[in-house]
Amino acid sequence: MALEFAILCASRSGEVGGARWEEFDLENCLWTVPKKRMKANREHVIPLTPSAIRIIERAAALKLGDCPLVFPGAKRNTPLFDMTLTKLLREIKEPYTAHGFRSAFRDWVSEETEHHGEVAEAALAHVAKDKTEAAYRRGNLLEKRRLLMNGWSAFCEPR
Repeated sequence: MALEFAILCASRSGEVGGARWEEFDLENCLWTVPKKRMKANREHVIPLTPSAIRIIERAAALKLGDCPLVFPGAKRNTPLFDMTLTKLLREIKEPYTAHGFRSAFRDWVSEETEHHGEVAEAALAHVAKDKTEAAYRRGNLLEKRRLLMNGWSAFCEPR
């Protein structure tokens, strides 16, 4: 479930592995990753697709007691280790890495959609390298990212 969720949200495995129940607002279909858990040390709000919400609901049905983690690791109340998802892919003999799905997402946006690159970069929580551009980019493009993530989810669904 964690791997599927990471793919659908185009998130880093560490962000998914450390996901906590209080970060989710299912009513508004949002996951807010606090800045302390983000690579760029900036809060990241991720619009959740219906498929991603179904995974969270399945995880809730499997929740162990008062564990604060959505996808706990092997030891109760400890986060899923970053490399666990890539290890899973190796074990099922898939030639991919968990992080590679983020790259696949970016390629899909560029090659298969009309969405702007800046929307994809915001979805990936990338920080603008150009300081001038970063100074002027203040919005979070949430509704545009919601459309983008719904398209990605549809693309990822089995046909």
